[in-house]
Amino acid sequence: QVQLVESGGGLVQAGESLRLSCAASGSIFRVNVMGWYRQAPGKQRELVGQSTSGGSIIYLDSVKGRFTISRDNAKNTVYLQMNSLKPEDTAVYYCRARDWGASLDSWGQGTQVTVSS
Repeated sequence: QVQLVESGGGLVQAGESLRLSCAASGSIFRVNVMGWYRQAPGKQRELVGQSTSGGSIIYLDSVKGRFTISRDNAKNTVYLQMNSLKPEDTAVYYCRARDWGASLDSWGQGTQVTVSS
């Protein structure tokens, strides 16, 4: 399966921005869905947003207008641009790749995002 490595997390103050990167070991051209998830301490993991190979994108309601998913197929990388960060965004963020035809379901190791008030 494709290997995923997240990066770009860190400690920021409320209102600041971060861009997370998800670098894949192989081509993501034919991967059906690339998604970003997050899990805060004591909370369930939730879908933050995802993009399909066809170009459709969805977001968690609480991040709409603040977060943006983009794909760079040439670099085999998916990004999560996070603006106007809030303390509620504090979590470990995970990248996920899914492809139905290849029975692919891969997760990255996660990157910590901490937003102070």
